Amino acid sequence: MLVLDGVVNTTEKDEFVYHEMISHVPLLSHPNPKKVLIIGGGDGGTAREVLRHSNLERVVMVEIDSMVIDACKKYLPGLSSSLDDPNLELIVDDGIKYVLEAKDKSFDLIIVDSTDPSGPGEVLFTDEFYQNCLRVLTDDGLLVCQAQSFSGSPQRFQEVYARYNKIFGKDKVWAYLYNTPTYPTGCWTFAFCSKGATHPFKNLDEERIVKFVAENDMKYYNEDIHKGAFALPNYARKMMGRK
Repeated sequence: MLVLDGVVNTTEKDEFVYHEMISHVPLLSHPNPKKVLIIGGGDGGTAREVLRHSNLERVVMVEIDSMVIDACKKYLPGLSSSLDDPNLELIVDDGIKYVLEAKDKSFDLIIVDSTDPSGPGEVLFTDEFYQNCLRVLTDDGLLVCQAQSFSGSPQRFQEVYARYNKIFGKDKVWAYLYNTPTYPTGCWTFAFCSKGATHPFKNLDEERIVKFVAENDMKYYNEDIHKGAFALPNYARKMMGRK
């Protein structure tokens, strides 16, 4: 397992759930993604999954902590195998700085694979950061973020989704679920934020997903999981400001 600041971040046992869901849900929702930016993700699992998509023209990963990269290369090779892939632009730097300096409309998808919104990871949960993400996204771009548990950390859940709603608009923000026993309560969410008209499950090209799943031997993700992940209990909807 990878432990940062005393908190379990990922384990070899169930990492595939997290990394398949943070990557393939947005990439197979977007009609034609070409350029992807990963903020964080030093263990390499998200990069590994993103690079399965052969249609991509550019994949950039910005990780601030070189020690995480080195440790995962040494101890978690199944996770970090893609960090040396020539198709990955791996930058050891501050992701906030990178987004601040990035050109307008330069990425179709931004994946924020971060720690919790406390301590070092807190700076990735600010209005300024997400406003810059919105600027950097193309007109039909998507932002996906690790976004807490509505039962394990309800206050943080409400806070982060209130911020997404403010930046992207309430009708352009969804939460989707995944089950990872390692994390508190076992049920966690990603935020799916759409800049344009892309919807996460309406008009979904299921044949495209079925083909991708078969070709890549997915362990968790499939077309039914994709659609069902967006079904939330009523109290979670209410916490997000939904009816």
